[in-house]
Amino acid sequence: MAIWALVTGASEGLGREFATLAAKDGFDVILTARSVDKLQAHATSLRRAYTVAVEVIPADLTDPVAVERLWDQASRGRQIGVLVNNAGLGHNGDLTDAEGWPREADSLAVNVIAATILLKRAAAHMKAQGSGRIINVASTAGFMPGPHMAVYHATKAYLLSLSEAASEELRGSGVTVTAVCPGPTATQFFAAAEVEKKLVISRLPLPTAQSVALAGWEAMNKGRRVKVVGGMNKLFAFAPRIAPRRMIAFMAGIFLKKRW
Repeated sequence: MAIWALVTGASEGLGREFATLAAKDGFDVILTARSVDKLQAHATSLRRAYTVAVEVIPADLTDPVAVERLWDQASRGRQIGVLVNNAGLGHNGDLTDAEGWPREADSLAVNVIAATILLKRAAAHMKAQGSGRIINVASTAGFMPGPHMAVYHATKAYLLSLSEAASEELRGSGVTVTAVCPGPTATQFFAAAEVEKKLVISRLPLPTAQSVALAGWEAMNKGRRVKVVGGMNKLFAFAPRIAPRRMIAFMAGIFLKKRW
C-alpha cells in the first residue's frame, strides 16, 4: 500500500520544500493550501521529477470545518505516513491595535486550531497503523515573548509545548512528533505579516527555505523531538532559560518593532 505525506502550506516556502523532500524520499504527496494555481504547478513539477502520485486538496485552514474535511478527504482510503503541519500566519503590530485583530484571529485559527486538529487526527491514524512521523513547524518565537508580534509568538509557544507533550504520549507507539524551530527564513512570511523591510531582523542574512526544510526533515527521520535550526537560533532559544524574562521581552521588542 502506498504511503502518503500530507503537507500544509505547500504552495510556497517551507511547505513547498517539505513536499519536495517527501516526494524525493518516495512518498506520495498531498498538497494543501489556499492557492490552487501554485499547488497545481508544484504538483506537476513533482510528478515530472519523481515517480510518485501527487494530489491537490485546496483548503482554508482558518475554518475548522474545512480542516476536518481536509483530513477526511486526505485519509480516505490512504495510509498517511507523514504529516507536515507547516501552514502558519503572523501579524506585526501592537496588541492594542484593533485593525490587526482579523489577521491575529486567523493566526490563532491556523497556528493553533488547525494544527491541533490535524495533529490529533494524524496521531490516532498513525498509532492505529503502528508507525508515522509528524512535523510541527514551530519557531524560535516559541521560546520567548514577542512584543509587537505577541499573538504569533504565543501560538508558536503553544505548538512547541503541544509537540513535546504529544511526543511523550506517543513514545513507544511507532509515531514520532518533531517540532522544527527555525528563526527568520527567506520566505514570503515577512511580506504576508506586513513587516517586509520594516524590522531590523528582516534585513539580516536569512537561511533559505530549502536548507531549513532539509534540517527539519532530517530531524524527523531521526525521531528528534525538537530541532532548532541554526547556531545563532540555538542561542536565542537557550537565552530565555538563563536571562530574566523581562529582559528577553525587551530585547525581542527592539527587533520586532516597526521602524517606519
